[in-house]
Amino acid sequence: MAFNDLREFIQALESRGLLKRITQRVSCELEITEITDRVSKMTGDKNVALLFENVEGHTTPVLMNAFGSMERMAMALGVEKLDDVAEEIRSLLKIPYISIQNKLDLIKLVPQAKRAIHFPKYVRNAPCQEVVIKDQPSLDAFPILKCWPGDAGKFITLPLVFTKNPLNGKRNVGMYRLQVFDGQTTGMHWHIHKNGAENFRAHRELGRDRIEVAVAIGGDPAVTYAATAPLPKDIDEMIFAGFLRKKAVELVKCQTVDVEVPAQSEIVLEGYVLMDELRREGPFGDHTGYYSLADDYPVFHITCITHRKNPIYPATVVGKPPMEDCYMAKATERIFLPLLQMSIPEIIDMNLPLEGVFHNCAVVSIKKSYPQQAKKVMHSIWGMGQMMFTKMIIVVDEHVNVQDMNEVWWRVYNNIDARRDVVMVDGPLDVLDHSSPMPNWGTKVGIDATKAWPQEGYSREWPDEITMSDDVKAIVDKKWKELGLE
Repeated sequence: MAFNDLREFIQALESRGLLKRITQRVSCELEITEITDRVSKMTGDKNVALLFENVEGHTTPVLMNAFGSMERMAMALGVEKLDDVAEEIRSLLKIPYISIQNKLDLIKLVPQAKRAIHFPKYVRNAPCQEVVIKDQPSLDAFPILKCWPGDAGKFITLPLVFTKNPLNGKRNVGMYRLQVFDGQTTGMHWHIHKNGAENFRAHRELGRDRIEVAVAIGGDPAVTYAATAPLPKDIDEMIFAGFLRKKAVELVKCQTVDVEVPAQSEIVLEGYVLMDELRREGPFGDHTGYYSLADDYPVFHITCITHRKNPIYPATVVGKPPMEDCYMAKATERIFLPLLQMSIPEIIDMNLPLEGVFHNCAVVSIKKSYPQQAKKVMHSIWGMGQMMFTKMIIVVDEHVNVQDMNEVWWRVYNNIDARRDVVMVDGPLDVLDHSSPMPNWGTKVGIDATKAWPQEGYSREWPDEITMSDDVKAIVDKKWKELGLE
């Protein structure tokens, strides 16, 4: 089921007992973070979404931890489990190649693709523009969080940043934190590898003095997730969101900039970023569990703020896992596995452990059919878009359950010969990586924990794993209840 807006999602969460309203008075400076951090690390039905309805100095409620479990993440995307989205992608990938000579449209030729692809729908009137503030717009009206004691200030942590490529007009939507400098300016923390930064550079190369930007906050949860998805360049995030929600995203043109934003957003910030202006941004308590260091970033100037009547302000807190962003990463792991398998077909499954915070570790199982195949897979993964940032890749055989890290580490500790099975390469690293001696690049490691073959220089006999015989297992299965060990 697709949600029309954030409010429908909140209602659905509450109806399932997955949301708790907090009516006690709380501060948006550190206090909301501490409460949310504790809840996000709870298990079972204690880990819930939180709606803070009584925030000191503000009338706007704050929504936290809405995506903070596998159940809520699947619910946000309208499925029972995240692998359901992957299965739909797999079915689309089975569509045979069709030449599009004579301007034939694949969507018209293949009904299955037509049902899956929903282009954005443009509207004139939108809830996000129920209130329009052009005269002295100010962020002070909203309960923006200071998350951690060492943060440089308040940060908008769940923004959808909309820009356009000046050469082809294609839209990009990314999620880049915004440090609030004052009521009308924020930092624009787009990393050099991101498409938003690429659009910024494209405007500079054309000699323009600024790039128009719009920031949407709050909306249909599938739209919010789409902004975080590692899509191939020039794939419209709003079309991907339409695929996830199974209906078109409604967009409306902004009031002061030539940018369209989701019509159902709670809050929209309109403005621009100058080409030649940088300001010190950070530190910020980041998803690595460490503070990302201060650095110079472009500045976002706000010219207009629009919002719904009585808006809701959604935010997220990142820090030591597990936290809400970990489950968004797990969604990416499951949803994009079929695309990875299309390029590297020997991959059986993948796990991005929560402790690896997205880009620090990937575990893959493969169907091994020739010598040194694990190393080939490592290098292939490092060549796949944002997976170039992966600091550690562990490769195991196809029968290994990569979702069970106890089993994975058992294989690694027992199976590898360091000289033969450990690969070290230099390459790009995430901007947030603090361990490398140089910013943005460093050394990555690959570990081949598959069974060594004679063709790989292993001349000894590989031992059998210890397993119990099936007949004894069956006997014990029948006696298990009687043993009283359940």
